[in-house]
Amino acid sequence: MTTDTLVTLHDVPALRCAPEGPALDGEQAALDLIGDAMGQGAELVVVPAERVAEAFFRLRTGVAGAVVQKFVTYRVRLVVLGDLSRHLADSSALRDFVHETNQGDRIWFLPDDAALAERLAARP
Repeated sequence: MTTDTLVTLHDVPALRCAPEGPALDGEQAALDLIGDAMGQGAELVVVPAERVAEAFFRLRTGVAGAVVQKFVTYRVRLVVLGDLSRHLADSSALRDFVHETNQGDRIWFLPDDAALAERLAARP
């Protein structure tokens, strides 16, 4: 059992995932989180970077694409929260992917809670 909890961040109901929960490692893990979020009325899922599978950060595996597609399809926003510097240093493709997704409003890769609060506060 995980200790994922429903919280409200800048008037947005969010499922904040615990670091020790199941890895975000593919479509089924994404669907499980989306189902939990929808069941609790959350619009946003905040996953600590340490809970994201290594394969997610290697874009050639297709894990990131599959996960992101599920979140977009079900209209649940995803935030991967934490230090990604090691992964970003290893891959220009990942740096580009993170940069592009952070331009939108559905998928964000953010370093910490302060950055998340800033992004949510800036939304109209």
